[in-house]
Amino acid sequence: MKKFNISYIKKIELQLFVVLLILFSISSCSEDFLDEDPPNILVAENLFVDKSGFEAALNGLYHEFRKERMGSNGQNEAGGGDLRFSLMVNGTDNVFSLNPGRSSGVITSQFGARNNPAAGYTRRVFNWLYRAINAANTIVDRSENPVVDWSIEEKNEAVAEAKVIRAWAYRHLTYLWGEVPLNLKESNGENIQTDWERAPLDQVYAAMEEDLLFAEEWLPTESRNPGTVSKAVAQHYLAELYLRMEKPDLAEIKAQEVINGPYALITSRYGVRSGQPGVPFMDQFYDGNALRSQGNTEVLWAIVSENGVDIADQGRNIMRRFFIGLYRNIDGIEVSFERGGRGIGRLSMTNWALSIYEPQDERNSEFAITKGYTYTESFGDTPPDGFSFGDTIETVIIPENEVNPGNRNLYPHCRKWEWADPTNLGLNEQYGDQPYLRLADTYLLLAEAQLAQGNREGAAETINVVRRRSNASDITATDVTIDFLLDERSRELLCEEQRRYSLVRNKKLIERTRLYNLQAGPNIQERDALFPIPQSVIDANLTSSMRQNGGY
Repeated sequence: MKKFNISYIKKIELQLFVVLLILFSISSCSEDFLDEDPPNILVAENLFVDKSGFEAALNGLYHEFRKERMGSNGQNEAGGGDLRFSLMVNGTDNVFSLNPGRSSGVITSQFGARNNPAAGYTRRVFNWLYRAINAANTIVDRSENPVVDWSIEEKNEAVAEAKVIRAWAYRHLTYLWGEVPLNLKESNGENIQTDWERAPLDQVYAAMEEDLLFAEEWLPTESRNPGTVSKAVAQHYLAELYLRMEKPDLAEIKAQEVINGPYALITSRYGVRSGQPGVPFMDQFYDGNALRSQGNTEVLWAIVSENGVDIADQGRNIMRRFFIGLYRNIDGIEVSFERGGRGIGRLSMTNWALSIYEPQDERNSEFAITKGYTYTESFGDTPPDGFSFGDTIETVIIPENEVNPGNRNLYPHCRKWEWADPTNLGLNEQYGDQPYLRLADTYLLLAEAQLAQGNREGAAETINVVRRRSNASDITATDVTIDFLLDERSRELLCEEQRRYSLVRNKKLIERTRLYNLQAGPNIQERDALFPIPQSVIDANLTSSMRQNGGY
């Protein structure tokens, strides 16, 4: 079987991987992970006694990782769920709310009073990340159990995987909330604190660095299974972390180590659609092409899922649901496999993001971004008056602040997340494998490190490696600025990177959102560079006062 075991027994999730700071539950008892009484100590003692127990726990930890592309509303993750990833990308310079009615869209399009400490959406994301941290802490701490029969290499590899995801979770938390409580020990019901303090960023960064350096030492060059982390993932995140720590020389070293490893940009057609019209850039996003075992030399970390596996075991990925447009509302155009399945058009690309490509850039081709929909007889469509089979109705780019339910059906959508089950085109969730980290991102981190050291010529050449793959023209050293680099990240990683993080890291979120997002730009304020600490967290810190972010 091509996948690693993604079965994850719900009861184990509920009983064992309790959110860090269980005290947070006082004001958030509706969370899915608190649906049952969690006797986690007994479960932990029964689980962490052999290698297979740790493998089961790691599978559970990877389930938490995959939730980034799921909804935040428990069992409603596919239907009315608020996509967790939306918080990381919406309301920036390149993504806006095509349908801002849900909380995930309202908060990051309207900001203002909508972005408040009582918001359930941001609270659920905060709690999810600490649940992942406590799951990782549990694995790390329980690995010291002397009864486990495994080699030092097996032990340290398991710990390394847990530490990467712990660092990954703190990466999210520090980008979204800034200073946060730092806990590196299992919360097991006997060590509950009510006096948590927000740790300085330098302290959190140091913990992340220690975790990632350990992982770099002990993880294999090739991951043990599709969907698990390898040495390159740790090095990639170290490169980004060193940029945040203002150590661009170290960032350059780590990025180069990834680039010099067994990875390469996709520069020619391959895989399941290689005989069909297309471009090399998009081949890596097609289900059947996303994994290294399927020929994807560019992917560093993938999200794996499989059609036919029970939803409760693998969760509900809803990237397609959010990013594929409402083309089904166009007269005569039906939901189809070829058109990417059924979406609800919650998020899309700003006018600015669509405007910054050169005409020949394949990242803006019809294979990457929708240019229109063809009336095709084989789909059973009936063209409206004035159209015939074979005619195409073109997409229309409407200013973000003018998009409304009456005119958003024809807005372009990003095609990276197209997927459909041909036997059930109305399915909410999707089950295709997806790239999560790509080598192109590492190249752009390298360019950022080179620019930070004044090496514009080196940065230009690094950027050109990425641009040439998609037939974009070469740039020169005089073109390289931080704004150009952020533009290039948008061109390459549109609807894919956690865009807010790149802007926050370079202190550009407010400026560029105001410049390029006509919907969110007028509403975003300086305070919105960080989200408010959930009020339930502050209220539950019973014996110490936890500081709120400024402006809330």
